[in-house]
Amino acid sequence: MTEPQTPPIRVMIVDDHQIIRDGLREFIESRPGMTVVGDAGTRAAALDVAAGARPDVVVLDLDLGEVSGLDLLPELIEASGGASVIILTGLRDPDKRDRAMELGAKGVVLKDRGVMELLNAIEKVHRTGDYWFEPGAAKRLLDKKKAGAEPPDPEAAKIAELTPSERGLIAYIGKGLDNRQIAKQMHVSESTVRNSLTRIYDKLDIKGGRLALLVYAYEHGLVKPSS
Repeated sequence: MTEPQTPPIRVMIVDDHQIIRDGLREFIESRPGMTVVGDAGTRAAALDVAAGARPDVVVLDLDLGEVSGLDLLPELIEASGGASVIILTGLRDPDKRDRAMELGAKGVVLKDRGVMELLNAIEKVHRTGDYWFEPGAAKRLLDKKKAGAEPPDPEAAKIAELTPSERGLIAYIGKGLDNRQIAKQMHVSESTVRNSLTRIYDKLDIKGGRLALLVYAYEHGLVKPSS
């Protein structure tokens, strides 16, 4: 039985220079298992071709003259029905290249890296679904994500150290119970309640005693104000 052939990767080219598009078409179609299903040099043409041809992969230049490839990128993904977009650019600004990845591009290939890298990137993102990162891009994107993340809440770390029993004791304080009443509810001695309170004060770094603990508990959701 003859095994079914893998369909070729359907590629679309978006670049505002006809000579670049022609050259890329020739190189891409010389690669077994790839075919060019369309090309465009303007925003309107690119969206029309993408919607009609439904390519698997779009090779997009970021510098399209009067139109930014960054602005076009999300529209291309939608118009094509979710094609993988690979940025082919000579732009030296890494922030713009990283922004393309954040907007949904699956890879960036620098023009000075050569056509073989582009062909390898097309195959990888289509066949495996992985990303094609230019050198240093993965680290830059990770560093930006870390820098943009909210700093950890030191109070949350303290609260996480509380045991369920200590949280229960704080809840009883929120209800206005004194040590004797709390001891009765928790079936422990009053000295145990006092010792537990001391540990709570230490864990939460509370200096003002019971009232300060109550205020802290309200502020951080450990107890809810009575309605």
